[in-house]
Amino acid sequence: MFAVMLSILIVPLAAGITCAVLPARAVRAAAAVTVAAGVACFALVLALVPAAAHRNLGYLSSYLRVDAVSAIFLLATGFLYAAVAVYAVGYTKRHEDLYAKRFYAGLNLFAWAMLAAPLMSSLALLWIAVEITTIISALLVAIEDTDGAAEAAWQYVLIASAGLSLALLGTVFAYYAGSQVLGEHYNLAIQPLIAAGPHLPATPVRLAFLLALLGYGTKVGLFPVHTWLPDAHSEAPTPVSALLSGSLLAVSFYAILRFYQFTAAALGSSFPRDALLAFGVASLLLAALYVFGQRDVKRLLAYSSVEHMGILAVGVSFGAPVALAGVMLHVLAHAAAKGNAFMGAGVLVTKFGTKQISALRGGLDLLPWSGPLFLLAVFALSAMPPSGIFRSEFQIVYGGFGSGSYAAAAVLIVLVTVAFFGLTASATRMLFSPAPARPALTRGEPSVWMVVPVLAGVAVLLILGIHPPAELTALIDRAVAQLGAFR
Repeated sequence: MFAVMLSILIVPLAAGITCAVLPARAVRAAAAVTVAAGVACFALVLALVPAAAHRNLGYLSSYLRVDAVSAIFLLATGFLYAAVAVYAVGYTKRHEDLYAKRFYAGLNLFAWAMLAAPLMSSLALLWIAVEITTIISALLVAIEDTDGAAEAAWQYVLIASAGLSLALLGTVFAYYAGSQVLGEHYNLAIQPLIAAGPHLPATPVRLAFLLALLGYGTKVGLFPVHTWLPDAHSEAPTPVSALLSGSLLAVSFYAILRFYQFTAAALGSSFPRDALLAFGVASLLLAALYVFGQRDVKRLLAYSSVEHMGILAVGVSFGAPVALAGVMLHVLAHAAAKGNAFMGAGVLVTKFGTKQISALRGGLDLLPWSGPLFLLAVFALSAMPPSGIFRSEFQIVYGGFGSGSYAAAAVLIVLVTVAFFGLTASATRMLFSPAPARPALTRGEPSVWMVVPVLAGVAVLLILGIHPPAELTALIDRAVAQLGAFR
């Protein structure tokens, strides 16, 4: 397993460096390297699942470690990396060679940073990995070289850097708390900190969790530190938007879960659960209202991401095992559904030449594959059965009622329903309204490469919703045991 973990770190990094040094005209080679790296990383992550479902995997002392919780987030990133790598082959056909070369290099390095974060065994290395994702993704947001892209990237850097400064301060408080029990040479390893939880001093632990929740919550897109997210997701290239929404937000939430674990071990779960509930409900409320009246299809999907991150936070706050299982499943299902939605939106934007919802009409008529697939993605995001998100949200709500959080569960149902109406109303206008009478718009897909990964995403959503594989169920059960051991 050590070789597998090391390969997950090496393959995307090597692919990124290779794409960066290739000649500008070697776009096909860069695309082939990226597709091979994405598929290989997904296969490597799948190879970790059986072992992680039954034991923790720790290597290189305090550097690399995988348990069931981190394996869930590796799965989400690994799948999306493979999907957008294939999608990007069709997406970059209409761009200049130099743009495509830089894009492929950045895409691989971005995936490398997001795969590295869950593999890190200490809070310090985890913070470094998340910080690297900020640097690389900001460059990718600005790669289109427009005024809007530059402004979105600059806003993203400012807000995310401020948030990660708070997360770093939270990491310092976590070190201080751990050093009181484990000694001054304690290296911020996650597992010893959780094991020492009952002996940790309360005040620095509270400060560490609140600072981490607010700091990493900036990258998650939780209210009120979400303001960078709609602009960045809207201006970034479509494959990057899919990774930002489906993977980066989840990886940042993973960092919060690590702080949640040792905080719950030290103080009991009531304090961190209450904090997560407050941020989660506020994020849900914001997203449910802002999905109405959006003019940009990618901004619409960005606010949907805020909604689903709020669902994750509320789900953890319920604390019930079934709700935590729903949260773990939701991480995977949201990655597939949001990746599909952004990739479908990218086909619409490519076909019509605009992101404005008012100008996107007749998607079902003009796009025989991508139109229906985009509709399925919207339905999945709206928790329509039998998608994986329906299953995960049902488990979260069931866990909320089972844990006695009746008001919070009811609020969750209401706000998710409101968001459903806003999302489906816009999708209906884009897909079912009559197609514009423009000679340049003919029926057909821009590229088969932009359809295949979306079909794979639909298959994943159906599998997760109807009958998750036994190994995945075992992995989720072990993750729930690790998260719910503190009551």
